[in-house]
Amino acid sequence: MPSDEIVIDSLKRRIGVLHLIWEEAVSTMSLEQVNYVEREPILPIAFSLFHFVQIEDGSATMLGAGEIIFDEKWASCLKLAINDHGKHKTVSEMMAQRIGDYEAFKEYMVAVFRKTERWLDTLSVADLEEVVVAKPFPPMIATTFSAKVAGDNDMTRLDAIECWIYQHGLRHMGEIEHARSLVGLGGMTS
Repeated sequence: MPSDEIVIDSLKRRIGVLHLIWEEAVSTMSLEQVNYVEREPILPIAFSLFHFVQIEDGSATMLGAGEIIFDEKWASCLKLAINDHGKHKTVSEMMAQRIGDYEAFKEYMVAVFRKTERWLDTLSVADLEEVVVAKPFPPMIATTFSAKVAGDNDMTRLDAIECWIYQHGLRHMGEIEHARSLVGLGGMTS
């Protein structure tokens, strides 16, 4: 397999497995477990679930995957306590996050994941090399993990996919795995 194909294949496999782990985690938790609050300032699993999925929805869209799925209809269906992914909110503000309709959340999550995966199937190496955020980075990006990954370089689509979807999803899955132990469930991988 030529090296260009290896990069794309690896990216698609890693994100596909990330999505699989998220789907398995969600399928093995109840709404009560998802909304459980151990104590402040430990956020409920509901925060990490909605936060990551809505961020992936917006990130994939920004990078070329089509329209954002989350809209007023989804907001109404999910019955969120806070209709916000919380990226620019404090932990105290997001402590109240709850998912009201867990089945609707699962549908939304799967729709976002399939959108991202269909889009990844269309990408070429040239697409991955394209600069999507040039230096100097705007304030909302300048202090993020992705800005640190880009370093002195502009941010490519590959950097953004790796940071905004893959790394971000793994980070929040780690939080979810820890929180699962607080509600009597096990981790997702070894």
